[in-house]
Amino acid sequence: MRYATNILAICVAGLLALGIVVLYSAGMSQSGAGFRNMQLVGAGLGMMVCFIATAIDYRWLKKIALPLFAFSLVLLLLVLIPGIGLKLNGARRWFDLGPMNFQPSELAKISIVLALAAWAELHSKRMSEFKYGLAIPGLGICLALGLIFVEPDYGTTMLLASVCCILLFIAGSNWKYLVPPMGVGAFAIVLSIMNDPVRKKRIMAFLYPEEHSQGAALQQIQAKLALGSGGSTGLGLGNGRQKLGFVPEHHTDFIFSVIGEELGVIATVGVVVAFMAIFICGLYIAWNARDRFGMILGAGITFLIGLQAFINIGVVTGVLPNKGLPLPFISYGPSSLVMMLSGVGILLSIASYSQTNISGSAVDESESDSGYVTEQPELIPDST
Repeated sequence: MRYATNILAICVAGLLALGIVVLYSAGMSQSGAGFRNMQLVGAGLGMMVCFIATAIDYRWLKKIALPLFAFSLVLLLLVLIPGIGLKLNGARRWFDLGPMNFQPSELAKISIVLALAAWAELHSKRMSEFKYGLAIPGLGICLALGLIFVEPDYGTTMLLASVCCILLFIAGSNWKYLVPPMGVGAFAIVLSIMNDPVRKKRIMAFLYPEEHSQGAALQQIQAKLALGSGGSTGLGLGNGRQKLGFVPEHHTDFIFSVIGEELGVIATVGVVVAFMAIFICGLYIAWNARDRFGMILGAGITFLIGLQAFINIGVVTGVLPNKGLPLPFISYGPSSLVMMLSGVGILLSIASYSQTNISGSAVDESESDSGYVTEQPELIPDST
């Protein structure tokens, strides 16, 4: 377990440091340093939350899982109200907090995983039933995803839908119950995209990029040019050209292209390897969790980070259609950074209380009904 936590911490720290450096370079073409300073603030807050989450017992989070989920639903509802939520580029996803914006869907990512983990442990013996394995948790999931969907934020909706389905399956839900709603959800998203001119253009641009080279496919084409021009070692930090207005949103969703152009294939492969290591270490920590709650919570956070990184890199390299998801730990976004680092802190807390870190005198050799080691009270010797 020590190797897993060390590798996890080193990879996250490396990606965080790389993000700060590359973000500074990406901001050279823009006036002011506001977003760079806010990223540093987000990194500081995120590290603080990460340390706190690491220090506390993760099982305490069960007490606040459902209240936190309810609070995130309230925020998702409030952000849709004109005059309260901030509308940018046709989407109402942020709260204006003055020097920085807060995106409630980032809090919803963690709160949904927490709520599902708490629910799955509470009803561990009944998760195979339709009511407890799909109907009741599905209502909460659909409510949260529906509020995110109408912002609109299709990328986060599909990401969370995928993570929730994986967690329900891990928790013991019958796959026969999961497949129909997954099909209905996929059909609903496709139908919505076909009736949304902006999203439809993105799909057509993905299928026929040459016909939309000056429109919806501009970002991905320029991003691939940036990746290709970097070669093996890159043009040098600060020497990238595509960030000079050629790649829109280069400091957020397309920052991976800046890494490829300025630092080369070596750096981009290093980023991919780091995320793969984080994913493997996260699954290892979840597998060795001391209880069902820790296992599902750790798996949820791991898939959340891994799938988001996969989607972002897939979009930049042209493997997936354009979706507005930041690259974890690297892209600009203080609220995303704080939530991702808090998730890392929870993973480290799960690892510190894992089966491999529990002394033999503190546990019984028998296992609980859920298959995880349970604590036993300390025996008081007989005075006689």
